[in-house]
Amino acid sequence: MPESQHIIELKKLTKYYKGSNEPAIDNINLDIDNGEIYGLLGPNGAGKTTTISILCGLFAPTSGNVFIDGMDYQHSAEKIKNIIGVVPQDIALYPSLTARENLTFFGHMYGLKGKYLKTRINECLELFGLEKNANRRIKTFSGGMKRRINLIAGILHKPKIIYLDEPTVGIDVQSRNVILDHLRNINKEGTTIIYTSHYMEEAENFCSKVAIIDKGNIITEGKPKELIKSKEEYTDLESIFLNITGRALRDE
Repeated sequence: MPESQHIIELKKLTKYYKGSNEPAIDNINLDIDNGEIYGLLGPNGAGKTTTISILCGLFAPTSGNVFIDGMDYQHSAEKIKNIIGVVPQDIALYPSLTARENLTFFGHMYGLKGKYLKTRINECLELFGLEKNANRRIKTFSGGMKRRINLIAGILHKPKIIYLDEPTVGIDVQSRNVILDHLRNINKEGTTIIYTSHYMEEAENFCSKVAIIDKGNIITEGKPKELIKSKEEYTDLESIFLNITGRALRDE
C-alpha cells in the first residue's frame, strides 16, 4: 500500500455472525488518522464491539478489508499485534496475583523482559499513583485501582495504537481524571487511541473525532465541536447521539 496519514483504514467492512441474517456491521468505510483520539460511539448492539474485535484481530470480517499502519492481518498478523494495545471493558487481571506480578505476566506476553520490563513497570505504577500498592493482590484493590492496572497492562509495550473499551466505566471521579489525563499525555507522544464509551460528555471533551454507529452502519462522523454546530437543535454530543439513535432502550 502507498504511504498514508491513515493509521487505520476499513474498506467495505461487513460481518455476519453464524445463524444471523442481519449483519453486525454493514459495509463500513472508515479512515482514522495517525495520532487521533477517535471515539466509536453507539447504543448497545450497534456494532462497536464487533468493529473493535476485528481491529484487534480477534476474528475476521465476512468481507471487506482492514489495514493497520499499512498492513493487513492476513499477511502481517504478528507485526500488527506488536504495535497495538488492548484495554478491555472487563478487568483482565488475575485477582490472586499482585499488581507487579500481573504486569510482569502481561509484559512477557508482549515480549518484554529483564531490566527494561522492571523499569517500565515501575515507571507506569508511579505515573498512575500505584507504586505503593505494587505488591498488593489485585483482589484487594478498589475498582478505580483495578482500572488503572488494567490500562497499564495494555500500554506497557508502548503500542502505536491503543484500543480502549469503556476505560472509565464504574469508577470514581479521581481515577477517571487520572486515566484520561495520562491517556492525553500518551496521545501527545504519538499514540493513536480508539475509544468506546457511553459517557457522551466524556467523549465530547476527550475525543478529537467521533463516529456514531448504529445498526451496523456509521451514521455520522466528525469533530465533536463541528458536529454540535451543524444543527441548531444540537447542544452537545449527547443531543446528537439521542437525535440519531433515538431514545428507545437498547437492552442487549
